[in-house]
Amino acid sequence: MRIVTSVAAMQRLARQWQQHGTRIGLVPTMGYLHEGHLSLVRRARRRAGQTGKVVVSIYVNPTQFGPKEDLSRYPRDLKRDLKLCRAEAVDVVFAPSDAEMYPGKAEGRYSTYVVEENLSRSMEGASRPTHFRGVTTVVAKLFNIVQPGIAIFGAKDWQQAAIIKRMVADLNFPVKIIVAPTVRERDGLALSSRNKYLDAEQRKQATILHGSLQYVRKIVTRKPAPASKLKQAVKKFMAAAPLGRLDYVEFFDPETLQPATSVSRGTHMALAVFFANTRLIDNGPL
Repeated sequence: MRIVTSVAAMQRLARQWQQHGTRIGLVPTMGYLHEGHLSLVRRARRRAGQTGKVVVSIYVNPTQFGPKEDLSRYPRDLKRDLKLCRAEAVDVVFAPSDAEMYPGKAEGRYSTYVVEENLSRSMEGASRPTHFRGVTTVVAKLFNIVQPGIAIFGAKDWQQAAIIKRMVADLNFPVKIIVAPTVRERDGLALSSRNKYLDAEQRKQATILHGSLQYVRKIVTRKPAPASKLKQAVKKFMAAAPLGRLDYVEFFDPETLQPATSVSRGTHMALAVFFANTRLIDNGPL
C-alpha cells in the first residue's frame, strides 16, 4: 500500500493508471475509520475489479465545518486508519495536508468554491449553512486529483450523496457515484466517527434516531399521514431520550429531496439529534 501526501504525486499516479486502462475506485473519508467506511472500501474493490486500484482519501476537510463546529476535536488516528486500509488491501491512501488541498488559503489567496444551489438548502444545509459548499468543493478537488471512474459514498449521508450526484451530472465529471447502505450497530445506531464522543448514557439513548425511523415506518405502513403531524409525533417520541435534542426531522422525495406534505411508504425521512455538543444524523426510506 502506498501513502501519498502530495496532490501532484497523486495526479501523476492516477494518470499512469489511466494510461494503462486501469479502473480507479475512490472512497473519500475524513478518517477515524470504522466498519461503515470499510464496507465502502470492499464495495470499491468489487466495482473496480482485481486489476483496478482502490484509493482511500483521509482528509479532515476544514471548509465543511462551521466556526463553532468540531473541527479541532474531530477524531483522528492516521496510524490506526493505515493499518485498517492495509488489511483491506487498499492500493493507495491519499492523506494530504491543508496546504496541499487549499494552497494559499492561510494567506488569504484561495478563493474558488463549488456551490450546489438547490438540493443543499434544506436539512443539513439549513442547519449548517456553509457545510455543503465545503463538501462539494473538496469532492470536486478529489475527483480532479484521483481521477476515479467510480466513487463510493454511504447512505447515512443521504443528502450529501444526492448533492454529489447532482454536481457530477451538472459539471460533467466522468465519475459513477455509488451509494452503499448504512452500516449499523446491533441496536440500530448508525456507525459514525462522532459516536466516539458519546458517554455511556448518551450512547444508550442515541438509538432514538433509528427508533424514530422505525416508529414512523409503522405509522405510514397502515396509512399515509400528514408530515406536520408526524413531525409532532417524532418530537413526542423523543421524550424517551431526554439527553437528546432534536435539530430537525424532515420527510422528502428520495430523488429530488423535495419536502413531502403527505407521508407514505416510499417517502424518505431524515433527522438530526444533538447529545450535548455531539450531533448525530440518520435517515431511511419509510
